[in-house]
Amino acid sequence: MAYIDVYLSLGSNMGDRRRNLDNAVRLLNSSLGTECQKLSQVIETSAVGFNGGKFLNAAALYRIQRTSDDPEKDALELLAKIKEIERTLGRDTQPARFDGNGNRIYSSRPIDIDILFFGTERINHPDLTIPHKEIKNRLFVTIPLREIAKEKIKNAFPEIF
Repeated sequence: MAYIDVYLSLGSNMGDRRRNLDNAVRLLNSSLGTECQKLSQVIETSAVGFNGGKFLNAAALYRIQRTSDDPEKDALELLAKIKEIERTLGRDTQPARFDGNGNRIYSSRPIDIDILFFGTERINHPDLTIPHKEIKNRLFVTIPLREIAKEKIKNAFPEIF
């Protein structure tokens, strides 16, 4: 069986934020059929791109079993599982909204889970871009990520680290 390291970003700025993160990890463990390999410290950050409550953020590393030889297919399957977990935890999963200039409109949310890396794969699909295109611009992602990132991922994406 082949396995792949997957890095996720977790964030919450609604309700019991710490509980939301803990529940996300618990549901990820169940859905992915494995325990989280590494979980960063939780940091508190201001909302970025909108006015909202402060976020709690963390990064998580999972080692998951590959289901096919197609990284894009496997990553999209992971995305579907993540979206289901977000719905379970109360996230509004309506399609993304954009302003008149084409900028995404962000809002508060009980949980946000993003796929940062899927092994060392680069994926450019209409529903998923890996590495996540805003990683290097978001300290709330890079600070926890740097804490848990393995050398392999740092070497594969030096532009981020």
